[in-house]
Amino acid sequence: MNRILIFIGKLIVKILRLFKRNAGNLPGIVLWHLTRGKCVKMFRVDCPIIAVTGTNGKTSVTNCIARLFEKSGRNIIINREGNNLDTGICSLLLRYCDGAGRVKADMLILETDESHVPVVYSQLRLETLVVLNFFRDQLDRNGEMETLIQKINGFCKTFEGNLLLNGDDPNTARLGMANPANKNVRYFHAEPYAYATKEIFEASEGRFCPFCGEALGYEYYQYSHIGKFRCGKCGFGEYEPYITASGIDLEKPVFTADGHSYSPKLNSIYNIYNMTAVAGIAKLYGIKPEITEDVISNYTVNNGRMETFMLGDRKAVLNLAKNPVGANMTLRVMNEMNGEKELLFVLNDNVADGLDVSWIWDINFSIFRDVSRVVTSGTRAYDIAVRIKCSGYPAEKITVCPELDGAVAELAKTPGKKFVIANYTAVQPTRGALKRYSHRAGGDHE
Repeated sequence: MNRILIFIGKLIVKILRLFKRNAGNLPGIVLWHLTRGKCVKMFRVDCPIIAVTGTNGKTSVTNCIARLFEKSGRNIIINREGNNLDTGICSLLLRYCDGAGRVKADMLILETDESHVPVVYSQLRLETLVVLNFFRDQLDRNGEMETLIQKINGFCKTFEGNLLLNGDDPNTARLGMANPANKNVRYFHAEPYAYATKEIFEASEGRFCPFCGEALGYEYYQYSHIGKFRCGKCGFGEYEPYITASGIDLEKPVFTADGHSYSPKLNSIYNIYNMTAVAGIAKLYGIKPEITEDVISNYTVNNGRMETFMLGDRKAVLNLAKNPVGANMTLRVMNEMNGEKELLFVLNDNVADGLDVSWIWDINFSIFRDVSRVVTSGTRAYDIAVRIKCSGYPAEKITVCPELDGAVAELAKTPGKKFVIANYTAVQPTRGALKRYSHRAGGDHE
């Protein structure tokens, strides 16, 4: 029966490719229905699997880990396109398996949606799970964050493989106690950077101990609820880090981990956490230090993640923000740069974004520093404009332009630094509008 299903799946892949269509999800959806939700179980995977999950940073960390093993000479399979549900992973494996469902590779590196970790890895044997962070995200699809944590916690109760956790996120670190018999639990940690604070300035989900309910004490906050914490009642938060980022300087940028210095391309604290997780995997698998340094120091992302465009002689930085934390971190990067700057915020409410945009009220616009003007756009341009006004920002400095090309033109008409925030379905149309303006104005994008 499996051979017939595999044949059907491969045929769908070939037909889609013949018509130059993306085969990233549809073949898996068809097999999901034919197998009653057990489509991943059809495959025989004998090589180690590393999975990366969490609200933010999955794509970057997965790609970096893949590069570690590629540069080490391993034959790897990775879902680079980001199809991270069970149907997407099924479609990926269809491309690489033989007629019997055998997948031949040295390593599988799989970005995996948080809610699908228990689904996929109840069907495939997982060797290592990397958990980056948990934040509220797409509430109408995922529900409250605690629902996701409990799903993964249930999986971790019987998981005995390698577990690499963000030890500075109490919602992530708690997974390390799900299975007391698992001796392969490790934590990554970051020492405070220049803009770490003693008090919290953003919406937080990690205020209380998940074990005894006591309010957590923080030595410092890096951003949101990420920072050095400890429960004064039961001691939750006391652990020995497996790898620590220290000497963090975002001006250069540079940080040190496990005795090696790294110079990442992206100068944000959340990228430091991502790269520390990558360095942790490199340490765990014995990757040569020079390979790790090359990967971390040269990895960059375009595709709307801290991507730079030249609007004539005006520099604009675009970043995807699909939840409050992503938006808050972009605002932090903007605020941490000296001089006047202007912001374009593009907000859509399409199905893939989550129809509920109430998350914008968890963005801390009150931290604006030297922001001289704001332009809003997208299907919910007026909603985000009202939200920014309600934070205390002057209404006369806000311009609403629902049409994107007009919004970019409005942003570019004045001199100075430009920042652009766009949510999930808005980011590619925004990139297109920025490119069009750049082309007309004789600029370029880096």
